[in-house]
Amino acid sequence: MAAPRHHTARNPARRTAAGLALLALAGLAAPAAWAQAPGVDSFGPITGATPTKAPASISLDKPGRAEAGKDSAKKGAAGDAKAGQQKAGQEKTDTAYGAYQRGHFKTALDLAVKRANASDDPVAMVLAGQLLSIGYGVRQDSTAARAWFEAAAAKGNPDALFALGSIKMQSSSTQQKDEAVELFRKAAEKGNAEAAYNLGLVYLQGLVAPKEPAMAADWFRRAADEDQPDALYALAILYRDGNGVPKDPLESARLLLRASDLGNVVATTELAIMVFNGTGVPKDEERAAGLFRKAALAGNAIAENRYARILSAGRGVPEDKVAAAAWHMMAKAQKLDDPMLDKMVAALSPEQRTEAENRAKAWTASATM
Repeated sequence: MAAPRHHTARNPARRTAAGLALLALAGLAAPAAWAQAPGVDSFGPITGATPTKAPASISLDKPGRAEAGKDSAKKGAAGDAKAGQQKAGQEKTDTAYGAYQRGHFKTALDLAVKRANASDDPVAMVLAGQLLSIGYGVRQDSTAARAWFEAAAAKGNPDALFALGSIKMQSSSTQQKDEAVELFRKAAEKGNAEAAYNLGLVYLQGLVAPKEPAMAADWFRRAADEDQPDALYALAILYRDGNGVPKDPLESARLLLRASDLGNVVATTELAIMVFNGTGVPKDEERAAGLFRKAALAGNAIAENRYARILSAGRGVPEDKVAAAAWHMMAKAQKLDDPMLDKMVAALSPEQRTEAENRAKAWTASATM
């Protein structure tokens, strides 16, 4: 749904492009039309950030957390017993996760497979499937990975249900896609936030299931309640546009702020736009500049150009056309143009342009190290 997320090394699944990466986000892809601030005709309008893809990830940070999650208290003695069993299984699987966290991927796989074969532990099955799926330190084997996911899904493991749904969603078969939606639903109902997020995408798009923005909002909200950054961003855009929910700029800004705090760079860019224009929040060009810079430093091309614009105009930051040119060059390297900034760069002296090019090269080099 958005720009690539920043995920911790604890979670091998979050380093993959599984899930709905093949779906174009028609419902969120078009930039919003934002009102231009008065008196900035030469500055040009600040417009919305455009998400580029829909990352989907299998959460392995807390194996089996759905069974022993926040709803267990409502399930009485049966829920407590189930939570206790889950905790015991998780502790026995921690050695495999510990090996993964230390970078001992082959050992992690061996331990996970041993545990899965010895006790039919679905958490270990999911870890084995994920390591085989992405080939971390072991030979990639999609067939074996799917077999482990199927085994764990048969036991109702939400992460396995989501993983299997992600695989089926990438099929060209309509039946497989329909099955994927049902697997996402089962996983989401067991507490898998990524599955709930992807269900939101399904109903927002209307490509696999009927287009129902209100239902999309409900699923996004479920995932957002679990602090799923992409879902927070998606729900914020629905509130911004009044799509499936009442238009509410204040709620949109609140959700964007939370998504930004959790590392969603596109959300940071959208929040900066709202703050700059004073949409749903007090207008604060200095704060907006800081937000644009934060997203630009994370490599968001739209933020790089927006930050370049405010640097060139001295809005919220001291005017610095050389720095503005450097940021614009960074954005152009990502194939994002801006005619106004092109004219600004063309008006620089040869010395200023050379300095801007050198800055852009230095920043690019440091960012890839």
